[in-house]
Amino acid sequence: MERIAFHKVVPDIFSQRNDLMSDIWNQDVVFEKGRLYLVEADSGKGKSTFCSYVLGYRHDYSGGIMFDSISTSSLTVADWVRIRERHVSCLFQELRLFPELTAFENVEIKNKLTGYKTRRQILEWFDMLGISDKLDVKIGHMSFGQQQRVAMMRALAQPFDFILADEPISHLDDTNSDTMGRLMMNEAKSQGAAVIVTSIGKHMDLEYEKVFRL
Repeated sequence: MERIAFHKVVPDIFSQRNDLMSDIWNQDVVFEKGRLYLVEADSGKGKSTFCSYVLGYRHDYSGGIMFDSISTSSLTVADWVRIRERHVSCLFQELRLFPELTAFENVEIKNKLTGYKTRRQILEWFDMLGISDKLDVKIGHMSFGQQQRVAMMRALAQPFDFILADEPISHLDDTNSDTMGRLMMNEAKSQGAAVIVTSIGKHMDLEYEKVFRL
């Protein structure tokens, strides 16, 4: 996948508004593979909604979204499964980890779908992020900041053309934020992928090529 295009997309919840000021909603916007974007928004402006539209979890909007020359409205469930497995990854704001599994198992369960990373590579990530001592600790016993790092590794443990990072560092200090940003950008660069970071406040300190306001 080389590009994601939004054509006059307006969430149904905003359809009756005449004062909608946005760089994305009701605009023609293109996200291209290999580039770095920041989507900033105040709370309630649709940041997580934007991610859900790209991932195909929600379809409550007017307008159209295109993956290259294909309208997402024509995609089947099987198509969406393939896209989420091979083309679009996401670090969710709410993390969506399995609390009954260990930190390593949460990353491994995603990686097993594609066999994309070796165990050694995943262990190197744990060491890089400073939580190598948490490999066998259940997620439910870890702090939210530690869970964010596990969720990032899980998002990276697959091939992708685009990665969405929704509020990726809200509970991290600057050192861990920088480390996570470096890890994500290194992996995206190795795959020639685009990175789309969304935030309502603190965000990764990266050299964004384009900044959008929702």
